[in-house]
Amino acid sequence: MDDLLTSQLLESMLLEPLTLANEHVTLEPLAIKHTTDLVEALDDDTFIHMPMRSRVRTPSEVRRYIEFQTSRPDTIAFAVLEPSGRAIGSTSYMSIRAEHRSVEIGSTWIEQRARGTNINPAMKRLLLAHAFDKRGAIRVELKTDARNARSRAAILKLSAIEEGTLRHHMIMPDGALRDTVVYAITRNDWPAVRERLDSRLGA
Repeated sequence: MDDLLTSQLLESMLLEPLTLANEHVTLEPLAIKHTTDLVEALDDDTFIHMPMRSRVRTPSEVRRYIEFQTSRPDTIAFAVLEPSGRAIGSTSYMSIRAEHRSVEIGSTWIEQRARGTNINPAMKRLLLAHAFDKRGAIRVELKTDARNARSRAAILKLSAIEEGTLRHHMIMPDGALRDTVVYAITRNDWPAVRERLDSRLGA
């Protein structure tokens, strides 16, 4: 595929409303209509490892969060819907670099009872397949707080490659200096990653 064409395809992810779905999960554009569900899905520890500058718990705070996520110029934010249609979290394409055919998957959270289920691998399967197979990406990044053991384990279970740590990468709201661990899946890695995800999901 021509490099200019694939760069244009990747860049177009910013412009198109996008819904992705499989039997386990649906990802649809994050919107104010998801407020009530997301309030119920949140708990006090949801954003403990994210650099949130304001509290997100009440309906008005969740609406503000949604407005912020959907207004970011280099981000496509999704609501994560379980098969019943209820929103149980959010995830995003971020830091889209069309000229390098690179994108990050981040700002991901799901409610506590859905952790450790098929929800996370199913939504990563959707996001990775769309990036690599439909939009010509050659690199997908994932990042997390070095202290977030659960997130690090989940990313490694995807077979993403740990590439290093950005030391003192962010100042957290409590003043702590966050070290950020960087992982990536490249176009060359994707077939094996896809096979392992499909095996996990029973496809």
